[in-house]
Amino acid sequence: MNIQNTPLYRKHISLAAKMVPFAGWNMPVQYTQGIIAEHNHTREKVSVFDICHMGEIRISGKGAAEAMELIFPRSVISQKIGGCRYNFILTDRGTVLDDLIIYRINNDEFLLVVNAGTKDGDLLRLKELLPDSLQITDESDFTAKLDLQGPESANILETLGIKKENLPKYYNWTKANIEGTEIMLSRTGYTGELGFELYFNTTDAEKIWDILLDQKEVNPAGLGARDTLRIEMGYPLYGHEMNTNTTPVEAGFKNLLNLDSSRTFPGSKLLRNEPEKKQLIGILLDGRRAAREGAEIFIDNKAVGKVSSGVFSPSMGCAVAMGYCISDLKLQPGDKVELSAGRTRIEGKITTMPFYRNSTLRVKL
Repeated sequence: MNIQNTPLYRKHISLAAKMVPFAGWNMPVQYTQGIIAEHNHTREKVSVFDICHMGEIRISGKGAAEAMELIFPRSVISQKIGGCRYNFILTDRGTVLDDLIIYRINNDEFLLVVNAGTKDGDLLRLKELLPDSLQITDESDFTAKLDLQGPESANILETLGIKKENLPKYYNWTKANIEGTEIMLSRTGYTGELGFELYFNTTDAEKIWDILLDQKEVNPAGLGARDTLRIEMGYPLYGHEMNTNTTPVEAGFKNLLNLDSSRTFPGSKLLRNEPEKKQLIGILLDGRRAAREGAEIFIDNKAVGKVSSGVFSPSMGCAVAMGYCISDLKLQPGDKVELSAGRTRIEGKITTMPFYRNSTLRVKL
């Protein structure tokens, strides 16, 4: 596979980042302070993440909203201009080809932010389902994306000239300017903390990265901390909690889909009528040892499922895991389980997610 570098590759190397391949990209997994320090700094102060590997697809043209309403399980027409909405691209079986965020730019224009590893498949699926009259443009190569995440993120943006009263509300976006660079600024993220995602032209990637890191309290954070942060919040990662063998209902998003309505979209009939085959659960483990992806889940010495993500949780002080079990078991919080770990097993119990419940995600500014 041809591994690509983000526009900030040189910056990461200069900061002695440990680089790893991820979804076809060379990405920083951690910097010199380490994953736990980066995780805690994000929870307590503010960090910046290079997320330039993500894909950006623009859909525009007369009737775009009406056409998209027919292919996405969550309503697109009801989105307001300036709003963002978490959504899914589904197969005809109702399973997840990708999870994404849709930004409504105006009445007939939308920006889709998709996962790097699924972008090409997403484009093919969108072109298959949408009419030829619409323009579908891959803007990934000239779009940079940085995530500023943590309880101090709004203060940092205010220091850079964006007044707090002008910052977008949760799951909304606005236009902003930082030292001459035009930015699409959304109050979204993947950490569970107050945070913002910044989209702008790749030619200014190093400039904006440097400006953010020049601010007091802002540290760089890599994919390692991003993973521990998202797992603590119970957020899915494509390829782990979601894939083409999993429906959004099985992943816990039934309430978002409004399956009782008359809306139709790929797989809608199956999602309405077929019972889910598996159930996503959260597991709080007794110690610090983490169970990894693929570890078997046991109840009363019987294998009932597998772990999809597992990690030591710095905020909880113990290991946590997410995994899928047979839905017929109707597992409940407090039920005891064991997870395989080599020749031994780790004891734990089922708990509701998120694991971490003291975040600043929805704090009012």
